[in-house]
Amino acid sequence: MAAEKSAAGFVDTSVHVEVKDYYGNMLKNSSDLKTNACLAPAQSVPAFIRQALQKVHPEVTARFYGCGLVVPECLESCKILDLGSGSGRDCYMLSQLVGQTGHVTGIDMTEDQLAVARAYMDYHMQEFGYKKPNVSFVQGYIEALREAGLIENAFDIIISNCVVNLSPDKKRVLTEAFSILKEGGELYFSDIYSSGRLPEEIKSHKILWGECLGGALWWKDLLQLAEDVGFSPPRLVTASIITVDNKELQDVLGDFKFASVTYRMFKMPKGGAESCQVVYEGNMRGLEDSFYFDCQYSFKAGQVVQVDGDVANILKHSRFADEFTFRPAGGATEPCAAKFKTIVDPFELSQRPASASWGRCNTQSAACCK
Repeated sequence: MAAEKSAAGFVDTSVHVEVKDYYGNMLKNSSDLKTNACLAPAQSVPAFIRQALQKVHPEVTARFYGCGLVVPECLESCKILDLGSGSGRDCYMLSQLVGQTGHVTGIDMTEDQLAVARAYMDYHMQEFGYKKPNVSFVQGYIEALREAGLIENAFDIIISNCVVNLSPDKKRVLTEAFSILKEGGELYFSDIYSSGRLPEEIKSHKILWGECLGGALWWKDLLQLAEDVGFSPPRLVTASIITVDNKELQDVLGDFKFASVTYRMFKMPKGGAESCQVVYEGNMRGLEDSFYFDCQYSFKAGQVVQVDGDVANILKHSRFADEFTFRPAGGATEPCAAKFKTIVDPFELSQRPASASWGRCNTQSAACCK
């Protein structure tokens, strides 16, 4: 299929055209999917997020395809961008969490998906009790955010739910995301990753690409891409194994394994920070008792925790800065988070029961302590 050119000048490759067709025409709702890769896994979800999801219109939810529940913390008044926002489910859910003074922008290349999202704008604003919309949708490509009119250094958070794997140029996606994040901003995203670099036979399979498997990145390559672009080292949050029940597709995939993984990466200022002690104040909505940062660190309100230099730098220079008290390293700390192996392999994490839970990481949790 020939490449096309968008109005903004971005070259619309054959992959983009095929993905548009798959999500705009072939799939009418989530039941049309041939694998479970693009469906969010079952997990424990805080009550306030469940309530926000319940207020999203049923048709918007029915047209949602995603491999995780992408809801970072501390969102009040934030400016958020959703890469590949589709029917807008996550945008409308996050709209309630950022509040009337925040804003959520969704960008998607598929007009049919955007039409569903836009059709229910008034419905959701009335449902949320907002006087004016705090959500907007833009037609564009995740590899060309600035061409779509998005401003550099403008967003506090970028989220993405099972979309980066659909891009043929993942480094360009990360580069564009880095450019429009504020310093201290975060890319918090779920995606499908493979256990090794995929051969051309899998990458060129149209159905496997549309089902989020053919374009899956080897998880080790993400670590290198993040470094090349300028992000802080990716922090592994959750991971769960993807199963493929379709025998024909499984035969093509062979011995490759796939996992739905959530990472968080930050745009940090130059120069690192030293290890220090931190105390979580317990003021984040829905996380008054504890804050699960990633599979290595969980912060219980009021407890002293020793953190490494990377995490100290993130907490000091991101939206989390006001949520912690910082102290010099040394002295008594929470024993779980002080010294233990850092888990970077999502397939290792997926074998540990606590990895599937939402923020249920504590001193007895196998996914946190070693």
